Amino acid sequence: MTSRQRILKALKHKETDRIPVDLGAMDSTGITAVAYNRLKKYLGIESGRTRVFDAFQQVCVVEESILKIVNADVLPVFPEPARWKPAVLPDGSFCEIPERWNPARQADGSENVFDEEGRIIAKRPANSWYFEPVFFPLANATTVKEIESKKEIFENFDWPFYVDETIEQLGERAKHLYQTTDYALMGNFAVHIFAGGQLLRGFERFMMDLILEQKIAQCIVDNLAETYIRRFEKYSRYVGPYVQIVNVNDDLGTQDGLQISPELYRKLVKPYHQKLFQYIKKNFDGYLFLHSDGSIYEIIPDLIEIGVDIINPVQFTAKNMELEKLKKAFGKDITFWAGGCDTQNILPYASPSKVREHVKRCVETLAPEGGFVFCQVHNIQPDVPAQNIMAMYEAVRECHS
Repeated sequence: MTSRQRILKALKHKETDRIPVDLGAMDSTGITAVAYNRLKKYLGIESGRTRVFDAFQQVCVVEESILKIVNADVLPVFPEPARWKPAVLPDGSFCEIPERWNPARQADGSENVFDEEGRIIAKRPANSWYFEPVFFPLANATTVKEIESKKEIFENFDWPFYVDETIEQLGERAKHLYQTTDYALMGNFAVHIFAGGQLLRGFERFMMDLILEQKIAQCIVDNLAETYIRRFEKYSRYVGPYVQIVNVNDDLGTQDGLQISPELYRKLVKPYHQKLFQYIKKNFDGYLFLHSDGSIYEIIPDLIEIGVDIINPVQFTAKNMELEKLKKAFGKDITFWAGGCDTQNILPYASPSKVREHVKRCVETLAPEGGFVFCQVHNIQPDVPAQNIMAMYEAVRECHS
């Protein structure tokens, strides 16, 4: 059975010859560059490159040598920069970053990233691993009319400024991967509706809009949905024929519950999710993957209703997200992509033997009758020991030996 066949069989809710595995097929199932360098050193791999494709999360491209070691079955199809340049990570190890991503080190050890107009758009605080967005282009808009006058902001949103590939070029690369490899391919469409409002308005401002300025909130999410639909019209022609999964992102949960009430979600967010997701489903012969962190149990039926086939990262340490509960309630209707290992408490801090025991329990819960692709809950963080990473994958291998 090829990797592509294995993934497709799992997505059809059938058991496979072994547990299908993902490492790095999208920007929340991968590994941070610091952890990746440590893993390669542990494995004695001195060749290759550590390329940071997600500059904010500091997540890197996983090379095929590593994919083979962990038995990964999926490759990402995301837009890439044409040129890379050398850089140093916060732990002093080396990597490459997109040529147009230009962090400037400050006296206190923090870093600022400027856009072409000289505005600070991202910051990495001193003693932090990650960059946070700090520029919100619609933060000062006060009326719907003002937002409608800035359509160009929506057109360029959610397509990283530091990549060079067009959708047409992305399609050519997807076609090449489809024809020359047996991996399943994930198209990283990676757009946001709810989180998009937060990134355009600022987190606090958009959350207040949802209560106090609902017309502004609706204007933003409607414009986002319409923009993404126009983008997917092209994406489906050039990339769609070659990928089996398309992912979208929208963090809806927190550790203790949804960011907003289920009622508010259904009134102001779900209609625009539905508009976009249904368009994708009608124009793509594959599976729709939604990444949302946190506790989303209350709205999983809504997500299934509007076309979501796969949820990730299955953050089972959040409230109401216990694996047994999720599998029993939704295991026949949706695929769990991740949920294979807790990255908050177990993977960074437990012993390798405890990691193995924990992973086996997770797999035993989620794997029966298919509908499961193994991945840890979200990206492997910089503080995770390489021994624990390998213990995790060894446990998965042992589950079907």
